[in-house]
Amino acid sequence: MKNQITSALSDFFFEYETPRQVLVRNRRVGVVCRLIQLGVLVYIIGWVFIYEKGYQSTDTAISSVFTKMKGVGYTNDSGGERVWDVADYVFPSQGDSSFVVMTNYIMTEGQSMGICPELPGKHNCTTDADCEGGSFKRTGNGEMTGVCVNRTKTCEVLAWCPVEDDRKVPDPPLLLSAENYTLFIKNSVTFPAFDVSRSNLVEDIDSNYINSCLYHPDNAPLCPIFKLGDIIKLSGLDFQTIAKEGGAIGIVVDWTCNFDVNVKHCKPEYTFHGLYGSKEGASVGYNFRFARHYMEDKIQKRTLLKVFGIRFDIIVHSLARKFDIIPTLTAIGSGVGIFGVATVVCDLVLLYLLPKREFYKNMKFKYTDIQVQQDSESVGVDTNVYYTLEENAKQAQGKDQSKDPDSEAGSTETDVSKK
Repeated sequence: MKNQITSALSDFFFEYETPRQVLVRNRRVGVVCRLIQLGVLVYIIGWVFIYEKGYQSTDTAISSVFTKMKGVGYTNDSGGERVWDVADYVFPSQGDSSFVVMTNYIMTEGQSMGICPELPGKHNCTTDADCEGGSFKRTGNGEMTGVCVNRTKTCEVLAWCPVEDDRKVPDPPLLLSAENYTLFIKNSVTFPAFDVSRSNLVEDIDSNYINSCLYHPDNAPLCPIFKLGDIIKLSGLDFQTIAKEGGAIGIVVDWTCNFDVNVKHCKPEYTFHGLYGSKEGASVGYNFRFARHYMEDKIQKRTLLKVFGIRFDIIVHSLARKFDIIPTLTAIGSGVGIFGVATVVCDLVLLYLLPKREFYKNMKFKYTDIQVQQDSESVGVDTNVYYTLEENAKQAQGKDQSKDPDSEAGSTETDVSKK
């Protein structure tokens, strides 16, 4: 037992085993193998390293957006002149990354709490039984009193009176001057993994430049001041169409940066997308209601505005890259592993598709046979030597039977070597 343990330990520490290899001289199989390896190499270099940049680590930014509108509008609706400034037409007014600019409206002035009939054509009635007192209609303006008004043939309601009449939307839009308003965007981003912070007010932008510039995709691509009419045009929509009933525009600030070069080259790119506003459908445009309350002769009143506007959503997209040894080694390792596909495919061709596949099976696999071991011992020959003599005989026989240069008979074998 002691000798067996000593022998096993000696074999474990002082012997080296290498896999048995068969060198196949077959043109077709060789070409298939090299083509597969070439395809894998092109995939690793072209796709993994050049296109996907597998040698770099990535990070996304923490972002903050601040906006400011400028511009003055003028309307003359039914003889009433009015000037609209930023405090009147921007909702909300805090400079958020998502806001609405009013371009059209329906105004109902002097509303007070009282009893009045619904609009003609809405909640029609013929008798008081059609107007259930104390109930509400989903599209109504208030609580029904149970009375049918003969003059209008509509139900009487407790509501802000007179009720709003929004059946006709002003056309052309009342605030077409919004096309000339300007939008200032200030965006700051931080890439925590790389400890880099950037602003869209890059090194080339100073106060003098901001006071005079206006964004243009070719002539002034870094200017942070945008004309609303230009934004609508670049998003593929028509301003007058979207201004009538409202819509939505997406402004994308794209930070795609490579920190393997100077961080000064990390600059934003702006793109504009029409999200909705001009297509026909069940619900066209964008609108909401807004009321301004006041007291008159100790009576609470309000001015109701149904606002049609353009909603702007500023979306920051970011992706930064920088060289990192870990993803580089991972990409190389996975690529080397994929090279094994060539061996698998060629083995399948040799062992299952070629006419002399049985010959290759005998060359590739070494079978343990008790009868062969007994025969070798009976003639006093080592088993490995016996196998070698037998396989050499098969190989010689194969050479005699085939003269085809692509034949499998040109294969040679290297036995397991032990050192």
